[in-house]
Amino acid sequence: MAAPMELSCWGGDWGLPSLHPESLTVMAYAKFSGAPLTVNTINNSWRVPKGDVPVLISEDIVISQPAKILNFLRKQKYNADYELSAKQGADTLAYIALLEEKLLPALLHTFWVEAENYSSVTKPWFASRIAFPLSLYLPGKMSREALNRILLTRGGPPLYSLAEVEAQIYRDAKECLNLLSKRLGTSQFFFGDMPTTLDAFVFGFLAPIYKVCFPRVQLQEHLKQLPNLCRFCDDILTFYFRLTVSGHSPAGQDTADANLRKLTQLVNKESNLIEKMDDNLRKSPQHPPRKLTTLKLAAGGEASSPLNRLSP
Repeated sequence: MAAPMELSCWGGDWGLPSLHPESLTVMAYAKFSGAPLTVNTINNSWRVPKGDVPVLISEDIVISQPAKILNFLRKQKYNADYELSAKQGADTLAYIALLEEKLLPALLHTFWVEAENYSSVTKPWFASRIAFPLSLYLPGKMSREALNRILLTRGGPPLYSLAEVEAQIYRDAKECLNLLSKRLGTSQFFFGDMPTTLDAFVFGFLAPIYKVCFPRVQLQEHLKQLPNLCRFCDDILTFYFRLTVSGHSPAGQDTADANLRKLTQLVNKESNLIEKMDDNLRKSPQHPPRKLTTLKLAAGGEASSPLNRLSP
């Protein structure tokens, strides 16, 4: 029996299983390869995994970084690339390098450096999932690390000012998106009808750009002009994560309906119980005939019940 595998990662929002590109890449690959991962999302507790996120734990083995996690899954016989040729394997490595060189800097800038996006979306979202007082410190640290990474890789001559760097990384990102769109064409995935490692990486990079509602969206606007890449993201969310384009599970409405039915049954049961108690009081021989005290009416004219008293 295979050892259980647990993945600790950032959670999701805006119709995504995770907002974190690296976490999303590993989650997508696990879906493609059939790896039985138990996903533990980071919340505002102190149980935050040490090291880089995502982190895969299997017995006494702890692995971080998407490439290392994917290699471990392949060694466990969960291989999404088993049908690829040697040339396709080489193409996979080349396109992943292209993503990290051309698209990742703009993705980091959109989330962590663009002031309006960071202050109104990124910082409050991540802070809400980190325990106090670390929530006051870690988002700023992550922002500084993102800026340093951008400047380290793209801040050399002839680009000396931050404005020049920003302009260049967005030009490169848009060029990268165009190349990906041309490579995908009308195919469902990058190497045919089955998703592979490359599809996991592309999805991990594109889906946050595509779905997160930022006030500054120049990269998102360009992506939405490439319908095959948008369809690519939507298909993976629908078929592998069972999320619709609106971000809800197809079973979500059924669950809501079932909860509504249970609530209705609870209210009906409460009403029947009150009626039986009222009838018993009326028929009781121990009380002399007198006018019964009626139930107090809540605002709106409804009888006060435990359910009503619990309402805000």
